[in-house]
Amino acid sequence: MADPGGMAGLAPVDRLVGEAEDLNPSYFSAEEIRELQRRFGVHGAQPRLGQLFTKGLDHLAPLKAHTLARLEAVRPIVLEQSRKQQVNAMLMAAILFDEMQHAKPGEDIRILAESGLFQDHGLAQLSISELQKQGKLRADATDAEVAAALEKLLTPSENVKVLAGQIARLQKLLGVPKGHRMEVSTSRRDAKIAATIAYLHNGKLDYPQRILGYMQDPELHALIYSIRQRTIPPLI
Repeated sequence: MADPGGMAGLAPVDRLVGEAEDLNPSYFSAEEIRELQRRFGVHGAQPRLGQLFTKGLDHLAPLKAHTLARLEAVRPIVLEQSRKQQVNAMLMAAILFDEMQHAKPGEDIRILAESGLFQDHGLAQLSISELQKQGKLRADATDAEVAAALEKLLTPSENVKVLAGQIARLQKLLGVPKGHRMEVSTSRRDAKIAATIAYLHNGKLDYPQRILGYMQDPELHALIYSIRQRTIPPLI
């Protein structure tokens, strides 16, 4: 994910979104890109070869089924944190699905995470600095505190909580009213907000389009919102 900086001065969402009603929500104008790059240090588009590789992975049905099964395991915490932190559950699910689907080999191996080989950790690929931005880790943290923070990011349920906190934090910085229900499928403005949050999470220009697509994915929707009932075997 991207490692945003200088967030305190981020313009309200209306200034950032601009004429979102007339644009593809995942499109960012040259002016928007410059502003986001200046404030957040985002990286731009993924290299073409990387985009092709990502699209290839997205079309592998067994991989998708495996990722959905992993996501189902944290579904309760996604719904709980969505309600608690007042963020869109499908935005959380889409980010988790994408990061899990495209995870690098070895990212979940603790010894490799502790080695510093990877900057981002856990299901949602979050950095230690995100905990600092949320006030959960001191800037001058001790080695023991940093180790505990890494442990938090590597714990699936805790990682989901930090992701919800990140989305809530970015919504506040974007000027989104607390409790605003994001209607991404019907409001281009809300879709632009979700795309901007996705962009700031990952830092690549092609990422928001994928996230908005996943938010409309029927299988992902069914996993998050379907009502599960325990099957009672018939009496013999």
